[in-house]
Amino acid sequence: MSAPATSTAPESTSDYGDRQVRGMARGGGLNLLGALCSQGALFLVMLLLARSLGTDEVGRYAQSYALLALLGLLSLSGFRAGLTRFVAVHLADDDPASIRGTVRLGLAISGAGAVLIAVVLAAFAPALAEVLNDPGLTGGLRLVALALPAAVVCEAALAATRGWRTQRPFTLVGQLYEPFTRLLLTGVALLAGLGVTGALWAVVVAAWSAAALAVGALLRLMRTVAPAPPAYRPRQLFSFSTVSWASSLASTGLIWIDTLLLGAFANEDIGVYTVATRLVTVAIFVLAPINAAFGPYIAYLYHRDERREVRRVYKAATGWVVRLSLPAFVALLVFPSSLLPLFGPGFAEGATVTVILAVGQLVNAATGPCGTLLNMSGRVSLNMFDNIGALVLNVGLNLWLIPAHGIVGAAVAWSASLVAVNLARVAQVWWLVRAVPVTAGLAKGLAAGVAALVAALAVRALLPEGPARLVAGLSTIALVYVAAILALRLSKEDTMVLRALARRRVRP
Repeated sequence: MSAPATSTAPESTSDYGDRQVRGMARGGGLNLLGALCSQGALFLVMLLLARSLGTDEVGRYAQSYALLALLGLLSLSGFRAGLTRFVAVHLADDDPASIRGTVRLGLAISGAGAVLIAVVLAAFAPALAEVLNDPGLTGGLRLVALALPAAVVCEAALAATRGWRTQRPFTLVGQLYEPFTRLLLTGVALLAGLGVTGALWAVVVAAWSAAALAVGALLRLMRTVAPAPPAYRPRQLFSFSTVSWASSLASTGLIWIDTLLLGAFANEDIGVYTVATRLVTVAIFVLAPINAAFGPYIAYLYHRDERREVRRVYKAATGWVVRLSLPAFVALLVFPSSLLPLFGPGFAEGATVTVILAVGQLVNAATGPCGTLLNMSGRVSLNMFDNIGALVLNVGLNLWLIPAHGIVGAAVAWSASLVAVNLARVAQVWWLVRAVPVTAGLAKGLAAGVAALVAALAVRALLPEGPARLVAGLSTIALVYVAAILALRLSKEDTMVLRALARRRVRP
């Protein structure tokens, strides 16, 4: 994608800013579609496991998958953010030699690190299973080791493609192909009676095939770069990526450490907690795809010192994250005891956990992609300290609360950590670019959310517990929310974004 031309005329500057917002909207719209499909597939995987295997096996699968996520980030060494940022920066500088060197260096080191960690994990799987109080985890941990190199190469390759400010490979491979392949293979494995082992084999096969597609997509984009001997800039890439690695590891630890600590404390409700967290993750699904579309534009604009457009894109992204996620949060706050039984008997006791987690994730949504802005503007060290601080707070709260309060204590620890780190980031973004995640569109979304919340509470009070109340409640939330948004009227920027999305949809 060619870089847009700059101009000093006010009218041209406005048009240029409009193009950036429309470009992010198109990429974000594609990502949102992919994320919706991805979260739907992952939700169905968890539903299949819960219905077929029960809470104990769901907990075993969750611990294995948590380890895959943590070791994947350990292997990536921060190159996920580094590849996206520096490919975007080198494209802005029209430097094909540095693009080639950055991509080769990032993929080679990430892949080699993943292979090394996988070998160590496979060798020490029995000892780690003993630490997690479940010797039956040994086989699952070895399957995680088998999937790890492929998952890391796939992530690194897709991160590099996003530097071109295109979201197509990320969406098609990472959000559509891999989750749906895993869903299909999980269903086949469960039908064949292979249990949690078969479900983890589905992760392995999906990871390796997705890695092949991701590398192919990256090679196609590399062909658009002018031929040049690769120029390696290891100091630049490593200085950014090492800090980004620590930041990402701490951030992912914040997501998964509670699951692993529940296992270390031999808590029997890991499966219930996992289902509750998966339900809340569905509500926040819009944050990751908008972040993915937002990041390359911030790297590009900040590198060109276009702070006004950075502020504009940040506010637009935050407003859309909040407005798109609010209906789901209302449903989680009002109907958790009706949603959780969909997974089967025994999961309804996670209702309190769901509400607590939803509050923390709502704050996460309302503060917008502030962490991504810090990373893509080069303040990755600041973001690292934020994430490490949140992780330390989370671990401390978990160690204090889990023994006495179990999964409710783990939920309180996670939510409190999310609120603390996001409030800190909002202050830092204000210091950096003088932007706050508050717009008229966001205020309208919150007002519509309050209207939907009141209507949902009325439905809960009037109708008895059961499927009819859940269907009526969800329908009421959707209708009241959309009606309130339309009654409050869309802004000019909202209309521009919607038109950009419509043009993408009708484009052949």
